[in-house]
Amino acid sequence: MNTLKNRLFSLLAIFTIMIAWEFIYIKQPRVLANINNTLIDTSFSFRGEKAADKRIVIVDIDEKSLQALGQWPWSRDKVAKILDNLTQAGAGIIGLDMVFAEPDRSSPRHVAQKLHLPKESLEDYDEILAQTLQNSPTITGFVFNFEHALPSSAPNTNAIFIEHQKTAEGFLLQAKGITSNIPILQQSAYSAGSFSTFPDDDGVVRYVPLLFEYQESIYPSLSLEMIRAMIGSNKVHIFYDENGVSSIKIGELEIPTDAQARLFVNYRGPERQYHYISALDIYHDSFDKQEIQGAVILLGTSAAGLLDLRATPFDSTYPGVEVHANALDNILNSNLIAAPSYAKGIDMLMILLDIAIFALILSFASPLLSFGLVLGYLMLQATFYQKMFFEEHLLLNFAYPLLASLSTIFMMTFIKIYQENRHKELISDTFSKKVSPQVVDKLLKSAQGAFSTTQTEVSIFFSDIRNFTTISEGFHDPKELIEYLNAYMSPMSQIIIDHEGTIDKYIGDAIMAYWNAPLHVKNHADKALSSAIKQQKALITLNQQLKEKNLPKIEIGIGIHTGVAIVGEMGSEGRSDYTVIGDSINLGSRIEGLCKTYGAKILISKETKNQLTQSYKIREIDQVRVKGKQEPVTIYEVFDFGEFDEKEQEIERCYKKAKEAYYDSRFQEAYRLFFDAFEKKEEKIFSLYMDRCDHYIREKKEYIDEVYTHTSK
Repeated sequence: MNTLKNRLFSLLAIFTIMIAWEFIYIKQPRVLANINNTLIDTSFSFRGEKAADKRIVIVDIDEKSLQALGQWPWSRDKVAKILDNLTQAGAGIIGLDMVFAEPDRSSPRHVAQKLHLPKESLEDYDEILAQTLQNSPTITGFVFNFEHALPSSAPNTNAIFIEHQKTAEGFLLQAKGITSNIPILQQSAYSAGSFSTFPDDDGVVRYVPLLFEYQESIYPSLSLEMIRAMIGSNKVHIFYDENGVSSIKIGELEIPTDAQARLFVNYRGPERQYHYISALDIYHDSFDKQEIQGAVILLGTSAAGLLDLRATPFDSTYPGVEVHANALDNILNSNLIAAPSYAKGIDMLMILLDIAIFALILSFASPLLSFGLVLGYLMLQATFYQKMFFEEHLLLNFAYPLLASLSTIFMMTFIKIYQENRHKELISDTFSKKVSPQVVDKLLKSAQGAFSTTQTEVSIFFSDIRNFTTISEGFHDPKELIEYLNAYMSPMSQIIIDHEGTIDKYIGDAIMAYWNAPLHVKNHADKALSSAIKQQKALITLNQQLKEKNLPKIEIGIGIHTGVAIVGEMGSEGRSDYTVIGDSINLGSRIEGLCKTYGAKILISKETKNQLTQSYKIREIDQVRVKGKQEPVTIYEVFDFGEFDEKEQEIERCYKKAKEAYYDSRFQEAYRLFFDAFEKKEEKIFSLYMDRCDHYIREKKEYIDEVYTHTSK
């Protein structure tokens, strides 16, 4: 009953954990999102670096360039020269990770105008850059503002956005303001895209928005617009599902995104995975033209002073321009990791599956095995997510299944400790006064149903001190009698304990014990008989000690029977005992009572003999009917371990011939043979059969009842 209650309680706890984590997953608390992000970053670390697309080149406004060409921003003619040299070298497309939001005040024309000097023949650097933009494959950049509405004209884009299955507004990132290039540059460039990026709550950039919404119009990111221009399609298809944006399609290229049209960046490694060329080298036209021909160029900066550094899963100071390079790389090579709508179903299923698996492991496996299985499953789980993440490109939630697993481990461990403590209390209450500490320890390590009421085969053991009533009358002090009895009981009990037996009770001077309950004992018949033989041997030493103290000698008879019995907790509520009952128990007691009749020290039943696996000195004694049983019982006397020696074998041969003559009703011959055996060794069994033969001879009986009826005890 307690086992059923424990299982129901565990099932309720597991069900509660499942419901709780499914609810938490639906709510998506921010703190758990941060944990998941940390696990994602760890996955990148385990994966390591991956080869970057060699077609992508970063023209770097580095420290060397700043030292040579002056602090940023440079005059627009310098930027124009860099773009012109890239164009002349055959650049495939150029993206500007920068914005020119104000006129170039360093232009000679602008300076002359400020000084009210003639300016018609002077250079305007903005015009120079605008002219260069018209003749180069350049996509300019701009920045959205999401906090304040900044007045600025919207940039031009040649893209036509077509939305499919849109069910609601507000899925795209909603910009409040914009910082774009001055009109002359904006109108001269082929197109423009936003290079706005946003870190997660922990400051790490993991996503790049591909689309933005501003003043009810849609605008592309710099990387998406560069891809569109490279494909040569002016149509951008936006697909929605019930959660928001699901994917973006340009021509045959489909880009899976999250609900806000953000691309998860599959970083290729730490910074500088792509080929960097110093802007100064481009400016001086001192670079390898083959490195530029047909390349996808991003003009940006790695200089710390220009504050375009980001934190990524690999680095805390990562050039922002390389974030866009990774986004371009992911799209160009279809290394796109995304969480489609069905990923939530997988996440929720994994939560339930992990809770169920850990609950099963912790419910049925041993602590050591549980540790191994839990560790193995966690490693398997980590491998699974790593494979899904980087091979199947499926962005699942790492945190929730892991935290659900850990909470299940904690809860099941707590429940197991609580139930084990209750289990230990129950075992201690039931067995502490009837079994050894070793047996109790085994029970504490066993299943909780190990001592429930059941039917099982046991080897039952009864021992009794001969003539104990006469012995007790010789003691005038009860305390001395108890000490005398304890001197016998202690070593005898210890022998039973050492042989994995369970002492059921002490009945005055008698001991009742059994094997194979409450726990399974291998070869229980052998262990019961071995215990009996060793008790008889130990009695020799004990009697020597008693003799030295002038105390009476102790002789015992032991009876053993093997059979099915009912074992378990029995009695009334509040007053019960774990014991064994049944006909087999009664028969074991009857067999012990026959020891005195046959003058034997150890008697066993045929059922016990048939289960013995070791070698013993055994003699068949008789077939008897005991009180309460109609079926005859064959009993055997056991003398010791091993085989009979030569002298003993001679006696056994004589005894066997005598028994054959006896059962063949040749009583005079049987008498003579029993007498011969008696002369070799005076044993009560020989004289008992001699008396029977004499009785049958005097009564002139021609046959006998082969079964002796025993009526005492």
